[in-house]
Amino acid sequence: MSDKGFAEKDEIFSKVLRAGRRTYFFDVRSTKAGDYYLTITESKKFTHDDGSYHYKKHKIYLYKEDFDAFRDILEEMTQYVIDEKGEEVISERHQKDFKKERTALSEEEETVNESVTAEKFSDISFEDL
Repeated sequence: MSDKGFAEKDEIFSKVLRAGRRTYFFDVRSTKAGDYYLTITESKKFTHDDGSYHYKKHKIYLYKEDFDAFRDILEEMTQYVIDEKGEEVISERHQKDFKKERTALSEEEETVNESVTAEKFSDISFEDL
């Protein structure tokens, strides 16, 4: 029996997290002995120049005896990242489709900016040409 056929039969409970080009699959599965374990699969979509695409998948198998330690370390590591770098997602700025939101200037700031620009243009002396 292929792994694919077996995997479909032993799935007990599943959740999906879509996150941009990545999709995370959380699946509770059953061992041959009837116990449960968790698989976490990251699937990332890659698009070729011709428009075709493929997925790369990475999988983690997590067994019950490791749940507590895994959860503790995951919590510690995620808290460290938040404490050190905050919750802003900086890497989005480096994606080719990132569009920075324009900060709203007050009417007064816009007026000042327009007058500064006008002053720069009015400093030109046509006699110098």
